[in-house]
Amino acid sequence: MAVRATLSRFPIDPDAHEGSGLSWGVTVTPFAAKDENGQPPAYGSDGHLLPRCESCWAYFNTYCVLDQWSWTCALCGTLNGLSSKAIARYSRPQSCPEMMSSFIDLELPAEAPEEEAMQARPVYVAAVDLSSSEEFLELTKSALLAALEALGPGSLFGLATFSHKLGLYDVQGPIPVVKNVLIPPDMEGTLPIELEDVMPLLQFLAPVETCKDRIASALETLRPTTSWERTTAAGQGMDGVFMGGRGFGVAMEALINYLGSEYGSTFALGVLDDIQSSSYPSFLRYSETEARIFGFLSGPPDYGAGQLDTRRYGEQYASKGEDADRALLPEQTPFYKDLAAVAVQAGVCVDIFAVTNEYTDLASLKFLSIDSGGSLFLYSNTDDSTLPQDMYRMLSRPYAFGCILRLRTSSEFKPGNSYGHFFPDPQYENVQHIICCDSYATYAYDFEFANNVGFSRHGPESPTLQIAFQYTVIVPPEELSNSGLSPATRPKHSLKRRLRIRTLQYGTAQNINEIYDTVDPEVVLSLLVHKVILASLEQGVREGRLLLHDWLVILTAQYNEAYKLVQYKNGSSVTAQIDVAFSQCPQLQPLPRLVFGLLRNPLLRFHEEGVHPDYRIYLQCLFSALEPSSLHRAIYPVLVSYSTPEKQAYPRHSLNRAALITSGSPIFFLDAFTILIVFYSSTADPSLPFPPPQESMLHFCNAKSCLRGGQDDATVFENYLIEEQHVDGSGLTSVMGFVSFLEDITQSVLEYMK
Repeated sequence: MAVRATLSRFPIDPDAHEGSGLSWGVTVTPFAAKDENGQPPAYGSDGHLLPRCESCWAYFNTYCVLDQWSWTCALCGTLNGLSSKAIARYSRPQSCPEMMSSFIDLELPAEAPEEEAMQARPVYVAAVDLSSSEEFLELTKSALLAALEALGPGSLFGLATFSHKLGLYDVQGPIPVVKNVLIPPDMEGTLPIELEDVMPLLQFLAPVETCKDRIASALETLRPTTSWERTTAAGQGMDGVFMGGRGFGVAMEALINYLGSEYGSTFALGVLDDIQSSSYPSFLRYSETEARIFGFLSGPPDYGAGQLDTRRYGEQYASKGEDADRALLPEQTPFYKDLAAVAVQAGVCVDIFAVTNEYTDLASLKFLSIDSGGSLFLYSNTDDSTLPQDMYRMLSRPYAFGCILRLRTSSEFKPGNSYGHFFPDPQYENVQHIICCDSYATYAYDFEFANNVGFSRHGPESPTLQIAFQYTVIVPPEELSNSGLSPATRPKHSLKRRLRIRTLQYGTAQNINEIYDTVDPEVVLSLLVHKVILASLEQGVREGRLLLHDWLVILTAQYNEAYKLVQYKNGSSVTAQIDVAFSQCPQLQPLPRLVFGLLRNPLLRFHEEGVHPDYRIYLQCLFSALEPSSLHRAIYPVLVSYSTPEKQAYPRHSLNRAALITSGSPIFFLDAFTILIVFYSSTADPSLPFPPPQESMLHFCNAKSCLRGGQDDATVFENYLIEEQHVDGSGLTSVMGFVSFLEDITQSVLEYMK
């Protein structure tokens, strides 16, 4: 569990926080194998025996004061008694993880009967759009073949298709057999028959280890549905106008209910929160195994329930005069958001892969994936798509499911907003449900003071934060080799429920200079991105840009005030020289470039600049799940120079042509998170090997493109030299580059300080 704070020393009171101009909060990557310093947790068992505070329900940890018969909570100061079992446990502190480390991972006792727990198998279902092209289906086949290679041998796999009908494949026999159910064309319709009656679930879900070849054979039978089939099925006749045939909404609803009927059997939890398990609502229960649906879309759902009206993309200017950067961000129907709630209750995670350059209204579809803990991918065409590689990477990562995340703080402050791909509990504050969580998934919180007093300046108490993450993993048989069971009776897979707890204490800053000296600019960027996305969704892209611009202006003004760089006479500023580069505070120096990069990013570019609304939504979903270092690369890419393919020259350059020229280096490597580029300058020695040799450092960077200046089209590389490009704080493209941007900020700061 990696936890990073915007400030390693917290502001002492609300005035200090407001006066700093900085965000105050943390990012949390709960399923990361190690903490932010590379340290693993202390492992143990009997997590259900961990003492809880009677007042705030925090867990006992190394910061608590322990006496012979009692302990004092580090978060709220309550004195708690110890049970006889706890007294016996803590008489041997060397055997207790919670006495050894503030970062622990404890096994919980099995909730399910032993015979059920032994039958745990991960379930994956591919739902493929047949209202598509041959090229789309070929790409999808390649992606699913890559997925089959990444899945563990204990996995179950099901293949479904959708168009104007929903098809279920039985691949466990010698020949693949598909059974189809027509999807009603009306917007309120559901399937006329339960899928369990069409094909029993255990007949639909095939073991990957024995049926991989048969699944591959079934994939080869996929063919696009003809327009004749769809128009006839929709009752429009041979002469009718084709109105669509992509029944994605009904298909997803039916598949979620299909899987939930078998894998949604639940077991009450009573470990993570201050509610007795008997009073837990259904939202606080988890399924006995994970089911995951991959939805492959080649265009917008346009048939049956859940169909989307994509005409709003073309008609918004002509008749309504709406702001395109605001009109296309909200969802047009609650269908997919409501369906996401059903998926959460059923324990089903949905990943959406859209391969299309049509307007598909991802603003409406996104909730089905992000609320259920899934991912949303967008590819503009089949030729350049990295869908197979992305599928393999995604499924090769460690992941947990049925997760509950809970953050607690000491009494002086509290969580404000929470951000990330989770489903907030409808009843309990600061409780988030995550159906599927991999080792990179990151969530963010900002803090606010609980009162006007703040933290004690001279007391012994320190601001304390505790994050509890309860989750389930499927343990493969090789990890159970020490269980004492014979190979014949040893289960194929086993469920393990675990409780991971991280408790942290922070110092307090006595003045604003101490606050500035402890800033983590990457975490500040993460909080900013979440806030800007929220502002864009609620008030439009223009408002999001203004919020970001004004934030940097206020921060710059507060910094210049704190360092006494501006002199006043008769109440007005007499010094026009503003330090907009934060030259006296290295921790703040990256922030102007990060803000500039964010303003130049398609996330905040205007519609008239050529940003497709679906691409903007895709970036919102991507950026809101990234850990801070990855987000940094996505917003302001890392440019590294090399003197040879084996030898690095300089670890970081500014993103402008001058940096390339003045460095004198012949080779550059650019990491923009979603794309990696190796660029040989036009002045590079022709004797340097091109492309980089397989044994070189650059080869192991896995760059997608390798370009030679003066010979290849270098546009894809030059587009990332964002400091050369037009921007100002209002979004108008009337001034040049990063230098002019700083001049604009300087003028705005002077106006602000008058």
